[in-house]
Order: sequence, then structure tokens, then C-alpha cells
Amino acid sequence: MLNCDKLIYMTDIEYSELKEMINELLIQMDNSNVYLEEATQPIEPSVAIGRLSRMEAIGEKSVNEARHVNVKLRLEKLKNALKRMEDGNYGICVRCKEEIPFGRLQAVPETLICVPCAEKKKR
Repeated sequence: MLNCDKLIYMTDIEYSELKEMINELLIQMDNSNVYLEEATQPIEPSVAIGRLSRMEAIGEKSVNEARHVNVKLRLEKLKNALKRMEDGNYGICVRCKEEIPFGRLQAVPETLICVPCAEKKKR
């Protein structure tokens, strides 16, 4: 539930929009996860696809494995964002405890830190 005492930048409508966005992203990531589970299966040596095609398939499998790791990580972050919404601390920077602006949350709904803290982290 939205804690209006803490959040000034985010209206109930914006909060609902972000929650809907996160739920839609979770569905997309779940679908990608299913596809990538299949795409990262071992390539049988007995598959008659020719040497070059087999090398390409192995390369593609490696790319898909990396994508799969990223999808699983983002899924976890999005689920955590929903949990923070339920707990009433979504949209608050974990470093400085200031509000994360709505625009940043729209761009990266699973973010834990505001832009100034993210910039400090890069240095």
C-alpha cells in the first residue's frame, strides 16, 4: 500500500501504473525465461547440422545462457520490487532514504537507489 506520508513525488495513479508495469514485466520475463530454458539445453553431438552450423549453435547457446542469467536476475529484482510495494517502502532509496523520482522508477522499476546515489557509486 502506498504510504503518502513518505512519498511526495508519487501519486496513487503513478503507484498503480508502476505496479502494473512491474506485473507486465514479470510476465514478459517469465516468457523469456521459458524460451531461454529451452534454448540453453545441451547440443547433442549426434545432431547432423554440419560443423560450421554446430559451432554457430554452440555460440548461440552461450549467448542465450548469458541472457538467461540476466533474465533470472531481473525476475528476482522485479519480484523484490513488488515485495517492497507490499511492505510500503518502494520508491525510497536504500542509501540516502530519499524518494526516488517517478521518472527513474518508470525507467528502472526495480531500482533500489536514486540517481545521485547511483552516480556516487560509479566514482
